[in-house]
Amino acid sequence: MENKKLSYNEAMREVENILSEINSEQVDVDTLSEKVERASELLKMCKEKLAKAQEKVDKVLAQ
Repeated sequence: MENKKLSYNEAMREVENILSEINSEQVDVDTLSEKVERASELLKMCKEKLAKAQEKVDKVLAQ
């Protein structure tokens, strides 16, 4: 799924699903690195969205 089209909540749900799969040992070794890489991409996107939201809040509060 394309990161740009995901909302913050959708991305976090996907991260939670990936973590759940890893913790329950449902992911085989061959796909583990792909899952970890995807989770990393999603978390980076979420951090960027949070930073942008914080900037907007700071601007509003500064007015």
